Amino acid sequence: MALHDFTFYDLISRNAVTFADKTAWVEADDRRSLTFFEYKHHIERLAKGLQELGISKGDRIGILGKNSLEYFLLYGSAAAIGAICLPINWRLSGPEVAFNLNDGAPKIIFADDEYQDLIEKENHSLPSVQNRYNLKNNLGRFSSFESLMVNKGDFNPADVSTHDGFVIIHTAAVTGKPRGALLSHGNVLSANIHLNHAFGLSQDDVHLNLLPLFHVGGLFMATNSFHVGAVNVNMSKFDPEKAVSLIQENGVTLFFDFPPILSSIIDASERTGKSIRSVRAVLGLGVPDTIKKYQNMTGGTFFSMYGQTETSCLATLSPYNHRPGSAGRMILLSDVRLVDEDDRPVRTGEVGEITIKGPMVFLRYWNLPEDTDYAFRNGWHHTGDLGRFDKDGFLWYAGRKAEKELIKPGGEIVYPAEVEKAILQHPFVEKTVVFGVPDPKWKEGIKAVCQLKEGKQISSRELIAFVGERIASFKKPQHVQFVSEMPLKGDGSIDRGKVKALYGKP
Repeated sequence: MALHDFTFYDLISRNAVTFADKTAWVEADDRRSLTFFEYKHHIERLAKGLQELGISKGDRIGILGKNSLEYFLLYGSAAAIGAICLPINWRLSGPEVAFNLNDGAPKIIFADDEYQDLIEKENHSLPSVQNRYNLKNNLGRFSSFESLMVNKGDFNPADVSTHDGFVIIHTAAVTGKPRGALLSHGNVLSANIHLNHAFGLSQDDVHLNLLPLFHVGGLFMATNSFHVGAVNVNMSKFDPEKAVSLIQENGVTLFFDFPPILSSIIDASERTGKSIRSVRAVLGLGVPDTIKKYQNMTGGTFFSMYGQTETSCLATLSPYNHRPGSAGRMILLSDVRLVDEDDRPVRTGEVGEITIKGPMVFLRYWNLPEDTDYAFRNGWHHTGDLGRFDKDGFLWYAGRKAEKELIKPGGEIVYPAEVEKAILQHPFVEKTVVFGVPDPKWKEGIKAVCQLKEGKQISSRELIAFVGERIASFKKPQHVQFVSEMPLKGDGSIDRGKVKALYGKP
């Protein structure tokens, strides 16, 4: 480690001194808690146990489970020894989980009891995995988590730099297969500082950790709260009535929102009479009516943003009321440029592709050098998203480029190509086009327009169930429309634009 490097483990060591006896983490399920000093002691014992299994710098650690103290300990221990965490979305299907694990090739995997059958079923496609451990100590038939911590914590610190990899988070599948975005220690710390600055966080704040730790938003909201000595109150899985109880009991001051999280918390507060007035800051995506209701109820601030996994969650960020409907202004250490198809900057008010550079940009796509080179062409990260700047520098999101069309149901990212691939596995389907449609609950829903093979019939319900058996449930369409024939272009390919124009309603 060089003189000018600073890693997540350095932050842990710093906080163990600065906030030694202050509570760092509280488990909502069983009320376990750790101080900042105890957290460091725990992660160092776990780091020693991992090293004794042969886990070293650059090795990947697979994690498949709900949010827990053990989950966050793994992030800290990986940082200490220079390993890379590979968190897996537990909402994925078995083959999808296997793909992401096989892509990251972890030496060890930690899994909740409820996912261990899935791991064993896919065992044949996981040749890199040498050891399997319960994510929680006594829950499951894999080896005990606690057994790795029966030592003095005298691990061998790795030579880890700010720019070394810290976590691989798989993004949605642009062309049918997910891509692993490798984020560095520097990415994490940069995100922390930007979020801390925007929210004005201090050691007196309390973060409700309700997004999953496999998600860049969930992870970085937890780490930025940890960074300033705030308390992380952790939920294993979001439940609105439990959330409002935790908010009232713990004086929660901030959390991240993807629809319908905030609206369901407001509804639960009104239903139970429990107060959420302590919540002074909410970051994320929201419906205007919900945002207004939250601000009226609490006097708090809703923050709007633009970002993606590849930009460490953020690129622009501002209080919603500064320019309602926009995605905010550029954060302090991010340069955002809008360009045309030839990578030339467009003028203010014109729509262009959102490109970004700065310490928030990820290191690379795992095992995909050509995809990385294409995204990073001409020295900028090309997001595939479109936007425009107004005269005051606020970014207005304007959709996606055709090459990166995606759908965001409830904050998740779904690429049409992945859903179309699953639909076309059905022997009755000849052609299909999948796209996003407005949805009052999830903000954006998934619709499939399908042309069946001659003489074949299937119901919408049957096709949705078929898709749900092959990919994650949140990726299956909510709406299916059957058509006698698809509009085609001159070259015989489907005219996607015309399909959406004809059938674009839910």
